[in-house]
Amino acid sequence: MTRPEGRRTRVLLIFGGRSAEHDVSRATAVSVARALDPDRYEVVPLAITTDGRWLFANEALRAIEAGPAALPEAFAVAGEPVSDLGDLVARGEQAVAPATAGGSLDVDVVLPLLHGPYGEDGTVQGLLELAGLPYVGAGVVGSAVGMDKVMMKRAFAACGLGIARHLAFREGHDADELRARVEDELGYPCFVKPANLGSSVGVSKARDRAGFDAALALALDFDEWVVVEEAIAGREIEVAVLGDDPPEASVPGEVVPGDEFYSYADKYEDDAAELLAPAPITPAQTDEVRALAVRAFEACRGEAMARVDFFLEEEGAARGFLVNEVNTIPGFTPISMYPRLWELSGLPYAKLIDRLVDLAFERHERRRRRAGRQRSE
Repeated sequence: MTRPEGRRTRVLLIFGGRSAEHDVSRATAVSVARALDPDRYEVVPLAITTDGRWLFANEALRAIEAGPAALPEAFAVAGEPVSDLGDLVARGEQAVAPATAGGSLDVDVVLPLLHGPYGEDGTVQGLLELAGLPYVGAGVVGSAVGMDKVMMKRAFAACGLGIARHLAFREGHDADELRARVEDELGYPCFVKPANLGSSVGVSKARDRAGFDAALALALDFDEWVVVEEAIAGREIEVAVLGDDPPEASVPGEVVPGDEFYSYADKYEDDAAELLAPAPITPAQTDEVRALAVRAFEACRGEAMARVDFFLEEEGAARGFLVNEVNTIPGFTPISMYPRLWELSGLPYAKLIDRLVDLAFERHERRRRRAGRQRSE
């Protein structure tokens, strides 16, 4: 499947989802819908509830059709249910058309704007692969590795990238042994994070044993795997990566947290963090971190887009740039770091979305040529 000629490209915009980042996704979807040129794109919004139901987002569709002035801050997760996801999977190369009271889906490409588990982690990507639909962003492997902080760090280490000292823990194992290792190998303060989540949800800074026990309990509320990391006294540098082969890196930016660390409230509620773009670092550091961003992206089998986050340690051990994580569906409002960095790099928001859609079609065509091939006798 390639981008259609002679008509608008029909984009399935999926938002909401089952993760704790549900509301972030609803706001991101509005920003993307506003940027999609109505002369080139027809937007079909699809919402996923927090309990996993898929809905034709009729209210969102009416707002989109009414024009930018009618768009809310975040789309409502409401509408008629999609009757049978099996229809989507059984699609093959044909139109997606589950029969429902709310209408039907007949789309060219999918924009899954789902942050966190059950959307950014390869689950929805696998469904779209089975359905034979082009979609924006990383594939199944890159999405899964980019979501799971344990596997991500293993990939970074295997590729020789500098990372923070850390320990992994699975629920049901010996928490006392973990605490002893933290105190012996990492020390306080340290950060305790759910392995499969983003937007700093469930993340705590533990300063002592009691704080650690509380932080571990909180992280385990969100995931059965937890990562404990040393606290790094360093600057937070971010780079946006775009493309596949070869990927390109944007100019870097810097996050100056308004909170003690770049927390969920700091990102989405308090508006206290300062985003410096471009980052005030030297030209040599700029070249270095851009090259490291591409290496980190490729280590996780990234495709199409990701924001790569670093710590820049300039004091103490002075280890320089340490890779923190790769985000395969980064924040995508116009003021989010990923589109801001590409704007500074010469690619405006609307053109960035165009490029991502083109990349989705290009990858789909590459994969389609190999699908179902059999060994020749």
